Amino acid sequence: MATQTGASMHPDMEKIASRQAHSVTPQEELLAGEADAELLAKLGYKQELRRNFTMIEVFGIAFSIMGLLPSIASTLSFSIPAGPVGMVWGWFLASGCIFVVGVAMADLGSAMPTSGGLYWWTHYFASPKTRNALSFLVGYSNTLGLVGGLCSIDYGFALMFCSVIVIARDGNWTPSNGVVYAVFLACVLLHGVLASTLSKVMGKLQTVFVAMNLILIAATIIALPVGKKLASERNDAHYIFAQTENLTTWPTGWAFMLSWLSPIWTIGAFDSCVHMSEEAANAAKAVPYGIMMSIGSCWILGFIIMIVIAACINPDLEAVLGSSFGQPMAQIYYDAVGKQGTLGLMSLLFIVQFLMGLSITVAASRQTWAFSRDGALPFSSFFRPISKKFGYIPLRCVWGCVFLAAVLGLLCLIAPAAASALFSLAVAGNNLAWGTPILCRVVWGQKKFVPGPFYTGDRFSTPIAWAAIIFLVFGIFLAMFPTGGPDPTPQTMNYTVVINMAVWGGALAYYFIDARKWFSGPKMTVEDIPEGMLAELAETGDIEGLENGKQTELVGEGVAEKQES
Repeated sequence: MATQTGASMHPDMEKIASRQAHSVTPQEELLAGEADAELLAKLGYKQELRRNFTMIEVFGIAFSIMGLLPSIASTLSFSIPAGPVGMVWGWFLASGCIFVVGVAMADLGSAMPTSGGLYWWTHYFASPKTRNALSFLVGYSNTLGLVGGLCSIDYGFALMFCSVIVIARDGNWTPSNGVVYAVFLACVLLHGVLASTLSKVMGKLQTVFVAMNLILIAATIIALPVGKKLASERNDAHYIFAQTENLTTWPTGWAFMLSWLSPIWTIGAFDSCVHMSEEAANAAKAVPYGIMMSIGSCWILGFIIMIVIAACINPDLEAVLGSSFGQPMAQIYYDAVGKQGTLGLMSLLFIVQFLMGLSITVAASRQTWAFSRDGALPFSSFFRPISKKFGYIPLRCVWGCVFLAAVLGLLCLIAPAAASALFSLAVAGNNLAWGTPILCRVVWGQKKFVPGPFYTGDRFSTPIAWAAIIFLVFGIFLAMFPTGGPDPTPQTMNYTVVINMAVWGGALAYYFIDARKWFSGPKMTVEDIPEGMLAELAETGDIEGLENGKQTELVGEGVAEKQES
């Protein structure tokens, strides 16, 4: 790894930052260690949030949002139609591609760790003519993508919760769309309450959430093979690793590619490490390693889980997909461990799913706050303030995300296809937001890029970035295909393209009609500009993009004074 050139940290400072991460001292000056506050100031922002997340806890929030087993349970309908090969090898290959995306993002996250990282990086690296529009687009796509992720997770919780009731009643009850929405709404509101009141221990809770995930994974890996006591009840190695199926009307090869949607949906929250960067001690290291550790652990553990599921699944895959329980995973549990065991495992499953929703509520609120700090969201002045009473958190943004999720979740009442299209923002919307800053860096901003403590090197960084861009573009198109086959009906149509084009087109229309008159990119909020910062901005030529209003005059005067001296 290359050493950091722009914001190196003394080893003792790292220890101080780590100790202060869990400090309960309420004084404002101890919100962050000096090194973290100085690095943030070099990006133009003063420290306003308390850095109470360690590297492991930054990893924990991403890993808990991914919620490996609950997410696999929610997305098995994408991979089962391609058979065991789609489940096992589809997971392995797609996860490897996602890891490449994570490495490309880690390079940027280490160099410039800020809560609004994706749109900030876009603005910094893009060309002067495109930077404002692209930054605006990425900010909205990422913000709505995270809220779409919250909707998706909590909707999945509602379905799992209801499936437990269905199992308890032996399949003699079917929840209506209204019941599902009521459970969804209760879940979203409870997440708002917990994200508001548990802020001081939210970092520590991520460790608990990770432990809960690992307990559920271990219970499943043990229970399924034990439940299938006889070797004849389990599928052999050839079936697990070489058996192909095609329950779609697409060609078999494309059915395999569609199975990639399961890991793409599951391993999709690693940017939460970026959004938590202003609450992370030693963020320049915590962010990149949090990204790679969360993706890597899901890659390996998910591969193991898929092998176990393929070994224990009923070979009649259509029966599993059409389960009366409404969840293929519930049927797989039921076939292996019976009613009581299924009730226990599914209960643990929806509890972990609930914890996923709490973590993504926190991450979404930080991105929303960062975007409002730069004045890009409607009512930004309302959402901008930080609540010191509740532990230096963007309280209004927490409830703004909750309210928006509750409104968007009303699509559950229309039809599952409409709800799925909305939730696809978590894939297509975030893929656009992840890929754009990486593209801007390699196309326009390579000379401006100053590596952080984590860096893949001059030789590998650019090829990794291009590989990530290609996969993300492919992922966007993949998410828009009808999964059942060509010639879909209105009920089986994938409306992802409609929802995402509305979001992207709406954001760009908003920018060119109105926002271009007042949005000029990230605003400086730092009060005392660090020594050397003005010269650094002057060298990169990015002064115009980072300042607004009075700051523009101050920075301009400062640069002029430096040049005169």
